[in-house]
Amino acid sequence: MSSHLPSRITPPDPTFAAAAAERLAALATPPGALGRLGDAAVWISAAQGQVPPQPLSNVRLVIFAGDHGVAQHGVSAYPPEITGAMVRAFVAGRAGVSALAAAHDVHVRILDLGVDADLSDLPTDVSAHKVRSGSGPIHLEDALTSEQTQQAIGVGRLVAAEEIAAGAQLLISGDMGIGNTTPAAAMIAATLGLPAEEVTGRGTGIDDATWSHKRDVVQQALDRTADRTCDPIETLTALGSADLAATTGYLLAAAEAGVPVLLDGLMSVACALIAEQIAPGATAWYAAGHRSTEAAQSLALDKLGLEPLLDLGLRLGEGSGAVAAVPVLRSAIAVLRDVALLSELMGPA
Repeated sequence: MSSHLPSRITPPDPTFAAAAAERLAALATPPGALGRLGDAAVWISAAQGQVPPQPLSNVRLVIFAGDHGVAQHGVSAYPPEITGAMVRAFVAGRAGVSALAAAHDVHVRILDLGVDADLSDLPTDVSAHKVRSGSGPIHLEDALTSEQTQQAIGVGRLVAAEEIAAGAQLLISGDMGIGNTTPAAAMIAATLGLPAEEVTGRGTGIDDATWSHKRDVVQQALDRTADRTCDPIETLTALGSADLAATTGYLLAAAEAGVPVLLDGLMSVACALIAEQIAPGATAWYAAGHRSTEAAQSLALDKLGLEPLLDLGLRLGEGSGAVAAVPVLRSAIAVLRDVALLSELMGPA
């Protein structure tokens, strides 16, 4: 494991969680009536170190894009060329998450870490941190070299620092890459010690025959790397990709800096699982935005002890589920800030 990475993350100050829970109990609402909104309010208060918490006026999403070698091996319903086309859609503000982000006042940044396409006509900052074009097909060879893994983790850390410097109160990671549910499922399987059968999902909506093939590819990747995946950095090198390694670095840096993160679907949760392995305690800074249709995501969330805010059957990726959950988190903040205390309504006892 790399020595420059943190060994343990300092959690949010429990005194703020206690104060938020005390305020929640004192609101002019029946006990427990706010349900999971109350839980979310306590979490964000502790993460901010402030009771009541501040409204979320600066929420920032970074979409990490990359192509995956397995996409050339029949695991997706879509061709790899879609990745580059979608990066263009993000830049134009016309993708699914673009609409959600505009509706919910979330700043969006798109980064090409490993897209196998010529994007030189796009703004230079899109590909300024590119690590490579595509990744190795993980059932046949490693996704990355060790040096590329470290480079990508470093990019993620740098980008998180830049977003935090821009005033981020809440960070979200998004993903774009045809075939990316295959390495993400493999990462989760390797980390949790599960067979491919339990983690392989339908991704973009594949049929039964393609699913069986995808499962076999995941199992082949797990068998190929079985002696190495006790190390989370090795897992990223062997089974991940540049975009997934960068996402992991981004999540690590956020937890280190004490900035809360709203996780999205399979890819961000797979990376959160790796981040927790690298730096125990990181998960205390993460909340789950939504439950995707991928079984592996639910398995990883259970391991992390996170309960999603939304369960809408989403499987778009891009950060869309987490962005859709931002209004829920804002609602949680609003009730803890603006609902009267019962003592204020009733006067002195």
